[in-house]
Amino acid sequence: MNIKTRPLSEVVGEAVRVLVAEIGPTDTARVINYFSVGYGNYTEERKQALRGYSIDDIVREIKEHENQEQRPTKS
Repeated sequence: MNIKTRPLSEVVGEAVRVLVAEIGPTDTARVINYFSVGYGNYTEERKQALRGYSIDDIVREIKEHENQEQRPTKS
């Protein structure tokens, strides 16, 4: 048995056309995003972003944010 394989770009192109036809462009983009591989190193980036933050700092900021949401808006 001889199976011909198509180039991946051709298969992906057809898959995208099928998805768009069946579920629409917005949901197709959501599916592609879900299966796409990210880039960078999330763990290292998180460590850098949170360097110097303590749990107390984070709790304080959450409370400040909650207080701002509870203030009445000016009309």
